[in-house]
Amino acid sequence: MASEDRVERAGRQMWSERRQRRDYANLQGALRPTDVDDAYAMQDVFHGQAIPVHGPIAGWKIATMTKVMQQLMGIDSPCGGAIFERTIHRSPARLRHADWVSLKIECEIAFRLSADLSDRGTPHTEESVFEAIESAMPAFELVDDRNAVYKDTRALSLIADNCWNGGIVIGPPVKPPSRAEIDAASGTLSIADKPPLRGKADGPLRALAWVANLANRRGKTIRRGMVVITGSVIPTTPIAPGESATFSVAGIGEVRLDTY
Repeated sequence: MASEDRVERAGRQMWSERRQRRDYANLQGALRPTDVDDAYAMQDVFHGQAIPVHGPIAGWKIATMTKVMQQLMGIDSPCGGAIFERTIHRSPARLRHADWVSLKIECEIAFRLSADLSDRGTPHTEESVFEAIESAMPAFELVDDRNAVYKDTRALSLIADNCWNGGIVIGPPVKPPSRAEIDAASGTLSIADKPPLRGKADGPLRALAWVANLANRRGKTIRRGMVVITGSVIPTTPIAPGESATFSVAGIGEVRLDTY
């Protein structure tokens, strides 16, 4: 099987399984990604299938930020994926739980850009990306893992599947705090009458620079006006039909999601 043909088939298979709401499965046999570049080429095919349905790419995400998750999924770096225009919801959002196979939420700090993060010949840094931030906001990532068994999930197939992104909910934008305040940001997740969950940001500017450099290496640019989410402050959390969730970040605000 020619390399381009198998890449096309793999990307289309991942999209087809997503659209048919099948439980997540790693790519197998000849379609199994051979390396990170192979996986992202398959993700590009996935994007091409998704854009007519979900609209153009309007943002980017980062996944497997922690070493624990990287070790679990057999990779030594984070992973990146796209966010599509029609899957971006504004808080307070009321969404039908059944639109996802297995909905979970991640609590993130998001940035909207005021300038392109284009290839400048040297890698982007926390300093360079901070200058390109127009606004900050709390966000939920809508993660649809489609009943995946995490310990069996391989990161290269996860990349080909666009890192399980099912959209985002973003809170009202605010002027970004200082770099020190962003790095020290902490958040609280409240779901129904459950005990609140709390967590601390883990280098959101470092994550933004990483995503920008990934895009540049792949001949892409994160454009002005796009939204980038930077990794979950709180572990991935399931949300049930009928539940409401609020994620608040000191100095940035809050985002609310109601499911039905």
